[in-house]
Amino acid sequence: MTDDGQGHEDAPSGGGRRLISSGGPWEEIAGYSRAVVVGDDCWVAGTTDAGPTGASLHPGDAVAQASEAFERIFAALRAGGFEPADIVRIRIFVTDLTAASGITALMGELFRDIRPAATLVRVVELIEATLLVEIEADARRTTG
Repeated sequence: MTDDGQGHEDAPSGGGRRLISSGGPWEEIAGYSRAVVVGDDCWVAGTTDAGPTGASLHPGDAVAQASEAFERIFAALRAGGFEPADIVRIRIFVTDLTAASGITALMGELFRDIRPAATLVRVVELIEATLLVEIEADARRTTG
């Protein structure tokens, strides 16, 4: 197991499968990885802005939560040898649709040239009450 100094550990699990961890509180509890890399594909799990206690670092601010989640997704992708430009699909889960316009504006800034397939869905709630946004991303390495 190696650590890149930023809390991301790559753990080989056999068969060319690499597990990427962010060290987030839910990964150990629920037994999942921040991202899984197999060949030229990377799947990033639902990502929030949860801090060490599991609560939001930006309570009440869905756009700030989305921005932090995207930064964490980009870090997980880079830890797996991918770039944000490799993202082919995004799924966004929000607890309040009034936040959709701010989040889609943020997406426009981040993905204007990439234009991945994307879905935004309202859910009743997320795993912790202060979390308003959770984002998943899938990537396929097409460069380098």
